[in-house]
Amino acid sequence: MAGGRRGPARQQYGRPPLSPTSSSGAGNRTGLPGPASSPPLASGVGPLHIRHPKVPELAPNGGLAFEGFLFLYLFLALLTHLLNLYKTVWWYPAQHPPSHTTLNFHLIDYHLVAFITALLARRLIWALVCQMGGISPGTVLQLVLLLSLRVALLTVSAGIQAWTLSRLFHSHSLISLLFLCYPCLVYVPLYWWSRELRTPRQDTSSNHTDKNGVAEEQTESVGMSASRVLFLLLEALRQQFVGASVLPPHACALSPPAVRAEVQLLKWDFNLRIKEVLYNSLLSAYYVAFLPLCFLKSTQHYDMRWSCEHLLLVWVNSFVLLTAHRLPPTYCDRLHRAAAHLGCWQRLEPGAHGNTPQHTWSESIIWPQGVLVRHQKSLYRALGTLNVAIPSDVSHARFYFLFHRPLRILNSLLTIEGAVVVYELYGLASSRRWQHSLSAAVLLFANYVLVYRLLRDRLVLGRAYARADSLQR
Repeated sequence: MAGGRRGPARQQYGRPPLSPTSSSGAGNRTGLPGPASSPPLASGVGPLHIRHPKVPELAPNGGLAFEGFLFLYLFLALLTHLLNLYKTVWWYPAQHPPSHTTLNFHLIDYHLVAFITALLARRLIWALVCQMGGISPGTVLQLVLLLSLRVALLTVSAGIQAWTLSRLFHSHSLISLLFLCYPCLVYVPLYWWSRELRTPRQDTSSNHTDKNGVAEEQTESVGMSASRVLFLLLEALRQQFVGASVLPPHACALSPPAVRAEVQLLKWDFNLRIKEVLYNSLLSAYYVAFLPLCFLKSTQHYDMRWSCEHLLLVWVNSFVLLTAHRLPPTYCDRLHRAAAHLGCWQRLEPGAHGNTPQHTWSESIIWPQGVLVRHQKSLYRALGTLNVAIPSDVSHARFYFLFHRPLRILNSLLTIEGAVVVYELYGLASSRRWQHSLSAAVLLFANYVLVYRLLRDRLVLGRAYARADSLQR
């Protein structure tokens, strides 16, 4: 028989109940598969458990150390940008010296530089405050000192930004000041209507299911109360500093609804981390490389091509830095394990595989690899070792594509950063201006550190996963 022998070991792959019209063994006479479903093929049955490889413990990049490194890189990028904007030709002959210094210091707006520096240091200051909060004081005096230091740090940071902003308000036009607040004006509506501030459990409370099992959103009122607006703003600011919440540990659940619920939680958390990375990288590139151009005088000339390249390089490097920090190897391994339990489906042509046994997809069955199922009048083939994903759900297919290979994200980051290093080395070798050579040489050190960490993680994890694959075979 095609289905093989039924027994206790085959209960996990039970078949749905047959329809009354298909109880006869002959089926229909047209040769097409009838509405009845047969059990999965015995040759396609996979294991009920997946052996996950043990990821070695790598040296973690702590929050305070990472924020310090990120701030140092952005501050050096700001200084090199100012070097290219306000350079002089001080090496000219002494008979007609245009300047006695390497930079036109009288043209630099120090209030703008202080404002940008204080803004870039916000994450470092917050990490330092959180680090102090984790220290357990032994006496009341130590507790008072720690609280005083935390309040002093926040007060000094906010005071510097307020003072420099007031000085800029008196010395520049209103249009120029709008460039200072533009990222904040974009940030507020970005998180105002965002549904990702709520967890999936909270998000499902505002949905209901119709008769066909399709989730429909309840109509939300256009107006929002003041408390709701304040909650969204405070939650957005909290996520800006502390990031996503801590996820529960992975459990190799055999229940398909539990696997899909875990995938839904991981999708929400991953999207939140990526949104945080994108916004912070764009914010860093905006204030480091674009904002100084907005405050230049109309009579001042600068290299537009190099400024655009500097803006792009700062954004790419900040993106890779933040992504490597927010998506560490342990987190990517967690996504890979969930993708291995989720599985994936490949949509086939309607007339293909007419003589192959086909089954009606059920949400309570773990389907083996290679089995054919019908879902919403379409034919699908199981690709994963275990498959509990909804065949018509595009987000499940996208999740499996991104994370079923555990090193996909790490390889992508390493490729991007390697291309950036090669481009900067080429620019360093071909540059004919001293400020361009100095800028490339200074910023290359940060790229070398990042490439070293990514390459170290890639080699260690690659050997671990290769060894696990060889043991499974």
